[in-house]
Amino acid sequence: MNNELTISFQNISMQLSSMKVLVVDDSRTLRNLLIRELTLIGITNISEAIDGNDAIDKIRNEAFDLVLLDMEMPELDGLETLKIIKLTPEFQYLPVIVISGSEQFERTIECIQIGAEDYLPKPYNPVLLQARVFSSLERKRLRNLDFERIIQLQHEKELLNIEQIKTEKLMLNILPKPIAERLKKGESNIAGSYPEVTILFSDLVGFTKIASQKTATELVRLLNDLFSRFDIRAENIGLEKIKTIGDAYMAVGGLPIPRPDHAQIVAKMALGMYEDLAAFNVANDIDINMRIGINSGPVVAGVIGFTKFSYDLWGNTVNTASRMESSSEAGRIQITPITRELLEDFFEIEERELVECKGLGKILTSYLNRQK
Repeated sequence: MNNELTISFQNISMQLSSMKVLVVDDSRTLRNLLIRELTLIGITNISEAIDGNDAIDKIRNEAFDLVLLDMEMPELDGLETLKIIKLTPEFQYLPVIVISGSEQFERTIECIQIGAEDYLPKPYNPVLLQARVFSSLERKRLRNLDFERIIQLQHEKELLNIEQIKTEKLMLNILPKPIAERLKKGESNIAGSYPEVTILFSDLVGFTKIASQKTATELVRLLNDLFSRFDIRAENIGLEKIKTIGDAYMAVGGLPIPRPDHAQIVAKMALGMYEDLAAFNVANDIDINMRIGINSGPVVAGVIGFTKFSYDLWGNTVNTASRMESSSEAGRIQITPITRELLEDFFEIEERELVECKGLGKILTSYLNRQK
């Protein structure tokens, strides 16, 4: 028990020696008395102010842990000085002990109401002075701990917000925004039928040969460069990128938000992709080509996966779009009859021939050439 008291006293002594106290009194004699008593209890970092104005100037220019403020002073008295301190945001938590005579009891109460930490009656008792100072020091220490906790909580909240933003951005990178919003709200089974959409598949021609001549890092950089160009175009036009598989790219128009011009915006995307590919070839000094296939019709779309989400499409419309790509020619955009009907008023269409599509039989396909 004695050891605990010794340690506690040592801690208090260390805190007192590091305290900076301002003594405010117009009487030099009373200031000296207070300074002597403060020194006896271990407080040595002490400044003096001869009146309220002097005190305010010092508080604005120096950091103090405690102010001992006499009530009765000329010009700016203790009450007015305290009002200025407590009405200034950066000083409002500065502990102030007011010193007053018995005839100033009502003004002392007003000081406590304004925000004074404590008070000392005149003539003051050294033991009471020590108790008041110790008490103010402890309250200030606890306030500082509270401030530190608040700052820590704010910091943790900011970090949490940053992580939440990162998570939301990641979700938007792999899911359409409306779907991501539904997942955030707690929906687990997200699926829907869309009667009219248009699907695009593309595949690079000659990339396998180039890939065999590149390092893994170079290969990924090239694909990222090209697909990033496609992503930007899809976002600007209003398409949803569904996924990439190797060097294949899949996008869709008309979902998750239906729109009547789904075929037209996919056609614009396809033509623009060849512009992106040409710029990519020039920028990287290579020569690769691409096939594109497009089909329109109904699909089922939804989110699958538990630890890794994926938004995907299913149905014959998807399969046929994929066959349009695989049976197309390099540098061409092959479309189905249903897509042709949706586009022929707006784009130049070149009829091809009956094309054998795996699993679908022969289909009279066309090539999309340019916008009218």
